[in-house]
Amino acid sequence: MQQPPQPLAERIRPRDLSGFIGQTHLVGAGKPLSRALQQQTVPSMIFWGPPGVGKTTLVRMIAEVSEKPFYNLSAVSAGKAELRQIVESVNGAAAAKGSQRSLFAAPEAEAPDGVILFLDEIHRFNKAQQDFLLPYVEDGTITLIGATTENPSFEVISALLSRMQVFTLNPLTGSEIEQIIARGSATLAIDIDEDAVAFLANYANGDARAALNLLENAARLYRASAITVDHLRETLQSKHLRYDKTGEEHYNTISAFIKSMRASDVDAALYYCARMIDSGEDPKFIARRMVIFASEDIGMADSKALTVANDVFRAVETIGLPECQFNLAQGVAYLATAPKDRSAGDAYFRALDDVKEHGNLAIPLHIRNAPTQLMRELGYGQGYQAYTHESMLPEAIKGRRYYRNER
Repeated sequence: MQQPPQPLAERIRPRDLSGFIGQTHLVGAGKPLSRALQQQTVPSMIFWGPPGVGKTTLVRMIAEVSEKPFYNLSAVSAGKAELRQIVESVNGAAAAKGSQRSLFAAPEAEAPDGVILFLDEIHRFNKAQQDFLLPYVEDGTITLIGATTENPSFEVISALLSRMQVFTLNPLTGSEIEQIIARGSATLAIDIDEDAVAFLANYANGDARAALNLLENAARLYRASAITVDHLRETLQSKHLRYDKTGEEHYNTISAFIKSMRASDVDAALYYCARMIDSGEDPKFIARRMVIFASEDIGMADSKALTVANDVFRAVETIGLPECQFNLAQGVAYLATAPKDRSAGDAYFRALDDVKEHGNLAIPLHIRNAPTQLMRELGYGQGYQAYTHESMLPEAIKGRRYYRNER
């Protein structure tokens, strides 16, 4: 039976930095990843960034240049059993060379070369699984490379995170996406007009894979020698295409979810929440957006909203699917029906505008800290009154009113 062709994104994936597009802050001349690849020195690291920006491609380049055995696991399906097999393989190789590996070996003992483990979607590993990895990362048995779309500060335990370098990848620019589209159309041996390229680049929103998938699907469905905007628009509506939770639908749905809660439309908010969960969305992503919403949109109108949203996030984190759907539903209903007030957030950003415009204005002497005699002699803290109606702002913006309680 003939094997289906690889996806276009896989076929045009570069094998070395000469063909890599984007992330120049990491892979440009003299930058950390280009130096690591040239020197074949690979530390434990995490690639953090949105989908389709080159995380997996960079990992594969590291695998190509490294002399260590390379293992590729997805945190969605892997567990302790797979990790234990990898560690045992290192110990077995060490034993074969007459240097059995032990976590409690003396520092002078000969260490095996170890392995590189790529853990895709590392944020899916729970605390116990991450704890299991920790001693092997610490002693060099495993050089761990993780990839995640989520903030590792929230998703990776601090002990493990402190032993890894975090590299942040940015969404690709429009011009970078266009370069990748040109490479994809050349591989497909099709033409694509300028308007279609612009449409694709805008649709991709920094995600090269999204652009290439749409281009390939349009070429497959229409088998045209030249792809137009109409082809792309029709392809997006095609029932033959699979819902992609990392593409445009993902962003459209979370936007609809937030705007439904903002409009106090509890039914729509519950619908979009259910739609995201049914499509495979990480419930922690939804809960995290609810925590933001509680302060951004409800704010001072209901001070309990932030507590409720935080409780929902912790419940989702602790319980997981499917049971945490009840926690999400309760939280969504509460936030959607709560009164709304954006005054606190709006006030903060008005204050931030002044910070950016005026820089570090001199803080009034009477509210400065005065820990030394010299500072007291200079007037620090002099005349301070705890309860006063006098403005505490710097002289240049004294009397400015940022917070406007309109409730």
